[in-house]
Amino acid sequence: MSIPLQQVVLATSNPGKVIEITEALAPLGWAVTPVAGLEFPPEDAATYEENAALKACFVSLSTGLPALADDSGLEVTALQGEPGIYSARYGSRATDVERNLYLLERLRDARTPDRSAKFVSAVVLAYPDGHLETYRGEVTGTILEGPRGDQGFGYDPIFEVDGLGRTMAERSIEEKRAVSHRGRALEALRTAHQDGPPARQTVTLE
Repeated sequence: MSIPLQQVVLATSNPGKVIEITEALAPLGWAVTPVAGLEFPPEDAATYEENAALKACFVSLSTGLPALADDSGLEVTALQGEPGIYSARYGSRATDVERNLYLLERLRDARTPDRSAKFVSAVVLAYPDGHLETYRGEVTGTILEGPRGDQGFGYDPIFEVDGLGRTMAERSIEEKRAVSHRGRALEALRTAHQDGPPARQTVTLE
């Protein structure tokens, strides 16, 4: 029988993600610790799941503890799914504000007025023995002409969630967790662990 988790290291240096993930996992009673002093491997895989696994496996092997990582992105219909897995480095822009402005410029030059988009998140929990768990969440919405709200990060200020009339950045952490792509992926993880660890699948960590 699997032993319930007690401690998890977060494979992220993003303070917004640390807060969001820590709050989401609180009901499980895990001791959640942000990673420190490690340089993550390049996120050069082809999918969100693979990029998240790269980080989670690296941190799990480095610390000897279960590690959780996510990879997420914004997929804009008029831009044929851009920026996708390149969302965090879109257009080689250095900051969230610059990336938002670049995306809006690209969208203004698009050949279609369609501003529909979706956020996608893949969450991977990696164990030192090679066990991996993968969870995915998505949320659809519309890209606005300009930013609204100051509660989020990344593309949150320009993404209005379908049916809600507000951007991700106009919602509290609790509200965002209930509807966001990452929140839905973390909810799936939380549900899987609410009665103890789920069935295991082991891979080789290198």
